[in-house]
Amino acid sequence: MQQRHLDYADRVNMGAYYTQADMVDIAWEMLAPHLDRKMVILDTSCGYGNFLRHPGGFSKIGNDADPVAVRTAKKNLPEAVFYNVNALRNVSREQYGIGARAGLCIVGNPPYNDRTSLIRNRVKSFNVQIDEDIQTRDLGMSFLLSYQKLSADVICILHPLSYLIKRANFSLLRRFARQYRLLDAKIISSAAFGDASKTMQFPIVIALYKKSGEGMDYQMIRDFSFDVRGAHPFRLSDFDYISNYVRKYPAKNSGAPKNPLLFWTMRDINALRRNQTFVNRSSKNTIAIDPGKLEYYMYVDVFKRFARHVPYYFGNCDVLINHALFKKNRRHFILASVSANPALRGLIPKIDELEARHLHSSQQKIGEYFRRLLGPHYVA
Repeated sequence: MQQRHLDYADRVNMGAYYTQADMVDIAWEMLAPHLDRKMVILDTSCGYGNFLRHPGGFSKIGNDADPVAVRTAKKNLPEAVFYNVNALRNVSREQYGIGARAGLCIVGNPPYNDRTSLIRNRVKSFNVQIDEDIQTRDLGMSFLLSYQKLSADVICILHPLSYLIKRANFSLLRRFARQYRLLDAKIISSAAFGDASKTMQFPIVIALYKKSGEGMDYQMIRDFSFDVRGAHPFRLSDFDYISNYVRKYPAKNSGAPKNPLLFWTMRDINALRRNQTFVNRSSKNTIAIDPGKLEYYMYVDVFKRFARHVPYYFGNCDVLINHALFKKNRRHFILASVSANPALRGLIPKIDELEARHLHSSQQKIGEYFRRLLGPHYVA
């Protein structure tokens, strides 16, 4: 049931990273308590039909924009009904022959493809027609909004964890969030999908949503306990973040600063892993540092070099910080950053004295800091 007919560029643009059987089984285990026999099971991006193979006697409907995948799915699952339409265009129950009052469960692993991301942008193309009311910068978020438009009763799908934990993304899903509530969420690594993360893992969630008058807000997501496959669960609210102390992005309409200290945009931990920290040239992606906040940027600079100890499932989070512990160890972070960025030396009073007294212990103290910061999540 693994796709073989698409080349790399088509897999990127169609989001065709087919799901392994064990992950399909996890989704069905999560769904089981919320289903009844009268429900229609729908996968609007079904590929070869992996999610529709599960037994249960349900009425099953699959759809995919790839006609080759649909032909293969029909051979694999002759008992199901299949369509070959654009799942994001003219979205309605009618296009799948589903009655307005029928109970509906949506399952699957829909495409995700962030138009704003620089990752694999050389092979990306964006020619998918999408209904205006569900159009977002990411195909996966448009799929979530399409499920709300189809008025699904229960939804269990795979999608990047960043849709939930990044406030800007969650805001784009506000219509979905007003009607659906997250009941269960299990984190897996993108490494399970091979080409989806050739150089860096990111967290994917198997998420179970149910239609609810309560809906959900961002604070609920912050307090939600995410179950991580093979690791400890975590909650966003268990940690403090650098965005509470400094700007992550350039100030808008601020003009070109004079003789600034510059730092690269801090999108999330995975972006920090890929990008620079202190830079010499101003651009649309650089932050002019407030001199009074310099020590926090030095902290981020050191965090980058210790990021190997941060697990993949924090990859889309802001840079973590234990503020009180950082203040206690600030001199060690300052020394470590200056040692890697000699241009900063003249900005730190009494740096020579600090070096003489503390340089020998700084790496050890910083290592202890990260072990305490991450606790059971520390990667040795």
